[in-house]
Amino acid sequence: MSDDFETIAIDEARALGEGLLSAAGYSKDHARTITDCVVRAQMDECHSHGLYRLISCLELIERGKVDPAATPVVEDRAPAIVRVDARRGVSLSAFEAGLPVIAEKARHCGLAALAINNCFHFSALWPEVERIADQGLVAIAVTVSHAWVAPAGGSRPVFGTNPFAFAWPRPGKHPFVFDFATSAIARGDIELHRRMKTPLPEGTAINADGKPTTDPDKAVDGAMLTFGAHKGSALSTMIELLAGPLIGDLTSAESMAFDDGAKVTPFHGELIIALDPASFMGQAARDNLKRGETLFDAIEGQGARLPSARRYRARARNTRAGVMPVRKNVLDELRLRAAKHQNKTI
Repeated sequence: MSDDFETIAIDEARALGEGLLSAAGYSKDHARTITDCVVRAQMDECHSHGLYRLISCLELIERGKVDPAATPVVEDRAPAIVRVDARRGVSLSAFEAGLPVIAEKARHCGLAALAINNCFHFSALWPEVERIADQGLVAIAVTVSHAWVAPAGGSRPVFGTNPFAFAWPRPGKHPFVFDFATSAIARGDIELHRRMKTPLPEGTAINADGKPTTDPDKAVDGAMLTFGAHKGSALSTMIELLAGPLIGDLTSAESMAFDDGAKVTPFHGELIIALDPASFMGQAARDNLKRGETLFDAIEGQGARLPSARRYRARARNTRAGVMPVRKNVLDELRLRAAKHQNKTI
């Protein structure tokens, strides 16, 4: 392990997260769902979405944006559509409230959609689609963010990082999951580069003059780039429309305007779609799911890696050990915050 990392017991990380969030003012449900999500990401060694994200959740309260005690409201909109109003809370409690409803609707109708509105969303999308796939359903999720990303051929931010996630159930195995930003790099990774004072990969950002840069500070003042040039730009546009106007929520530019200089987690919506293989194929569903295994075997059989395989290996390794690696500077900041709170209460 690099000297930049140290290990923390999983139970200690949970206690640290829930303690910090509760002390800051989050309700029990919000503190639990946020901590569960970041600990899960940290166990998978997804550092940009792990314990580091506790800091942005604490800043949401410090800067007066989030309602830390918001109770999500579930609205049954149509036979195959459910809406959850997060009421300016963090999205994870809203997802928990909507999960059983979208799963039931998908099995009844064959497919269903969940729209989460008015939420602060900081997490990756793979935890959500993975939980849906664990119920035997195929899942797709999209969301916008702040306008940090320039369109192909442009020089000014229009899009968010606009992630897209997909999950396919695999009986007896972890689901096949991919989750990627349509930007060339995740925003969280840029922030980690800033903290570590390391350069960005080539081709991921431009400065305020529209020139390529690997300096994370200049990238923040300029714009990020989409992956795959015009292809990533088109996908970003699609996600803006699906997770914005289609569900009556904010685009990335509107989320940035709502932020009004607070520089906190984006405020917007999320669209999740679930499809039921049994409804599509009936008794043939099991055999057709096995055909997916043939595809996966063909990929791995030639030495290629399935998306998320590395995460699953890290999860298994850290679960066995009962500890997980975390960047030292992230742990130092979280422990300093915890110590300051403890001193205030003495």
